[in-house]
Amino acid sequence: MNTIIVSILIASLIGIILGPVIIPILKILKFGQNVRDDGPRSHLKKTGTPTMGGIVIILSLMITTLIINKGFKGFYAIAMITTLGYGLIGLLDDSIKIIKERSLGLRAYQKIIGQLIFAVALALYAYNNPLIGSRLLIPFTRKYIDLGIWYVPLTSIFVIVGTVNSVNLTDGLDGLCSTVTMVVSLFFVFVCYGLNLDDMAVFAAAIAGACLGFLRYNSYPAKVFMGDTGSLALGGAVASLAVLSGLSLYLPIVGLIYVLEAVSDILQVASFKLTGKRIFKMAPLHHHFELSGWHETKVVSVFGIVTVLLCLVGLLGLS
Repeated sequence: MNTIIVSILIASLIGIILGPVIIPILKILKFGQNVRDDGPRSHLKKTGTPTMGGIVIILSLMITTLIINKGFKGFYAIAMITTLGYGLIGLLDDSIKIIKERSLGLRAYQKIIGQLIFAVALALYAYNNPLIGSRLLIPFTRKYIDLGIWYVPLTSIFVIVGTVNSVNLTDGLDGLCSTVTMVVSLFFVFVCYGLNLDDMAVFAAAIAGACLGFLRYNSYPAKVFMGDTGSLALGGAVASLAVLSGLSLYLPIVGLIYVLEAVSDILQVASFKLTGKRIFKMAPLHHHFELSGWHETKVVSVFGIVTVLLCLVGLLGLS
C-alpha cells in the first residue's frame, strides 16, 4: 500500500511541477482553445485558454509508472500503450483544431478508425490471455458470464470505444473530467490491489495522482484545458483498467457519469432529428445543469460526489 501512496504523491507532484513549464509553452505556441459557438454563452470567455494540457497528465502518468514499476511488460505495458495510443489520436485532433482555428479536428470516421485499432488490439490481448479470457464478472454476484468469441467485438465497441468517447464528452467544464476520472481511478486502485495486480494498481494510482496534480491548473477558473489529448488518453486508461481487471461490467456503475453524459448526447441528437424537439436544454448533461442555473463548480462538485458514492457501491458489489 505504501507503493500506491507514493505513486499518487509522485504523479501529483510531477503534474504540479510541469504545469508552470508546459502552460507557458502552450501560450507561446498559441495553442489556445477554440470554444464551440453553439455552447453556453458563458464559455466564450474561455476562448484562447491554452489546451492540450493533457500532455501534463500523460507525462505525469508515464514518469511515475516507469519509476515505480519494474520493467515495461504485462498488463501495465498494454495499458500504457493503449493510453498513449488514444492520447496520440487526441493530440492529432487538438493540433488540427489549433492549426485550422476551428472547434472541430479529426473527422468522425478518422477518430473511429483510430480508436477501433487500439480497441481491437486491447480486446484481443485480453481474450487470448488465460487470466482474463472471455468471462466477465457480474456485479453483486460471484458468477461470470462467458461471451465467447463475441467478447472481442462487444468489448471493443461498447467497453473501450464507448468509454473513451464518454470520457471525452465529460470534459466540458473546468475540472469535471479530471475529478470524475480521479475518483474512478481510485476505485481501480483498490480493485487491482485486491486482485494482486500490483503493476496495474500503481498505474491506476498514477492516473489518480496525475489528475489531482492537473486539477491545480484545471479547476475553475481553468488556466489550461486537457483537450482531446488528455480526455482520450484518460478514456483509454480507464477502459484498460476495466478490461484488464476483468471488471468491464462494473464500468456502468462506477462510471455512471460517463454513461449519462454519452446517453444524454445521443438522446438529444436523436430526439431533435426525429421530432425537432430537444430533451435537454443542452447536451451533454453537464450543460443542461449549467443552463438550469447551476454554476459549473457546483456541477463538478455534485458529479464528483455522485461518482464517489457509485464507486463505494461498486466496491460493495465486489465484496
